[in-house]
Amino acid sequence: MRFGPVPVEEAIGALAAHSVRAGDMVVRKGTLVSPDIAMRLRQAGVETIIAARFEPGDVAEDDAAFRLARALAGENVTVEAPFTGRSNLHAATSGVLLIDVAAIDGLNAVDEAMTAATLPAYKPVVAGEMVGTVKIIPYAIAESLLQKGIARAGKEALRVAPYARRAIGAVSTVLPGLKPSVVDKTLAVLGKRLEPASARIVLDRRVPHDASALARELADQARGDPQLIVVFGASAIADRRDVIPAAIEMAGGRVEHFGMPVDPGNLLLIGSIAGKPVIGAPGCARSPKENGFDWILHRLLADVPVTRADIMALGVGGLLMEIVSRPQPREGGESEGEGEGEGEE
Repeated sequence: MRFGPVPVEEAIGALAAHSVRAGDMVVRKGTLVSPDIAMRLRQAGVETIIAARFEPGDVAEDDAAFRLARALAGENVTVEAPFTGRSNLHAATSGVLLIDVAAIDGLNAVDEAMTAATLPAYKPVVAGEMVGTVKIIPYAIAESLLQKGIARAGKEALRVAPYARRAIGAVSTVLPGLKPSVVDKTLAVLGKRLEPASARIVLDRRVPHDASALARELADQARGDPQLIVVFGASAIADRRDVIPAAIEMAGGRVEHFGMPVDPGNLLLIGSIAGKPVIGAPGCARSPKENGFDWILHRLLADVPVTRADIMALGVGGLLMEIVSRPQPREGGESEGEGEGEGEE
């Protein structure tokens, strides 16, 4: 594509690169300069304009953006009709956004003329939400360059994993001094978290904070309807040998990982029993504020595997809330599960 100042007469058949105002006449950016427009501009005293003229092999910005966006769009992602060199991608269903980060980075590294931006990977999204956008910077790019971009983008770099687990089991352990109202509020908060996934609590059990009692309940739920089990401990998980991880193993399950580089949310545990995922919820899960529990919960609701490596990669961006005036992060914070179970770890 040729770009630059040209005499008005030579701009015929090219695009006005910038809006031009001459008296009562306005030629808007991107307008195809016709012989009539050129004549009127000349009569208004305009001698030159900045113009963009396509060359053989060029692809117009809208077409290029649309082709790139279609290459990126995977399962449950739709592509919007292009406009001004931009084509947006939207979630076709509610779920968790999955992104091939290397593909997006690769596309953006090809040339400054092509850009792709997305929401963060693994973000919960709703149907119709914009999850990405492709923008072609100039008015046209060479077909050969576009092909390089498409190749680097790969196939289906953006997908939405739809929510698949709807039946949730909740187990709350209790200790003397833990008010029933705290458990009630915790379950209400969990219910709100489940609403975007159209999931609900189908079993709600309260058992003593004892490994044997908890193991029996977990085994029962694993044999029943719940597709995902969430355990709220009356006291924080302090070690892999503590009550909740011990109960998971006594019930015939396994602990996949304990601890998470996300704050609030450090003391989260994930495991499984009979193939069903189990979350040992951190104390911050009692709060409606976003915390690490949300990140893991929504992935599992969408049947997206969560491995030890996945969790350990969450550190960058994992500090979710803090206040500048606090001398040390979390200093003086209430220990999780103590008092009324309102700790944030």
